[in-house]
Amino acid sequence: MLTTRLENLAESLRNALGDKLVSIQVRYGELTINVLAEDIFAVSKMLRDKNTLTFDTLIDLCGIDYSTYGDDLSEKNNFKNRHFAVIYHLLSVDRNHRLRVRVLAENNDFPVVDSITDIWPVANWFEREAFDLYGIVFTYHPDLRRILTDYGFIGNPFRKDFPITGHVEMRYDAEQKRVVYQPVTIEPREITPLVIREENYGNCES
Repeated sequence: MLTTRLENLAESLRNALGDKLVSIQVRYGELTINVLAEDIFAVSKMLRDKNTLTFDTLIDLCGIDYSTYGDDLSEKNNFKNRHFAVIYHLLSVDRNHRLRVRVLAENNDFPVVDSITDIWPVANWFEREAFDLYGIVFTYHPDLRRILTDYGFIGNPFRKDFPITGHVEMRYDAEQKRVVYQPVTIEPREITPLVIREENYGNCES
């Protein structure tokens, strides 16, 4: 439900972004806008610099794998069959507005989104995290390296198709006196919990 405050912000966004605004939605009491990956840098600059918006602070940036969410990701269905997205959480300190921006990468095999580090420098480590965990490549990033996983790590552990056990395991080898990598020794298996429900459990009848 749109409050007067959100309606005013939505109108300011429509006026400022024009045809670069794919869609606008209300989620959890905040506005979410969808924009194309090719427009994220220009849109970010407008969100920061337009005097009707002034989103001066990037609070957070994260990746998402939508591959198991279904196809209908937007009101206009512009993002059908897109798997990887970047979500930006913005704050205008001056106007006390919050905004969520969603960009879906066009290529599922090689997801690419432009870096916004020139707009909000704090995005540097956030983008490296999304690159590390989801394999999303941020073009024009000044130093796009893994930031959480180990040296030589293979794959992107937050992708839905990444095995829960991983691809390798590590242990300390006393003879070599160092940490070594080896194939995973855990056998993958599906565990179904046994649920026992007593008859009339929870009834309040005396």
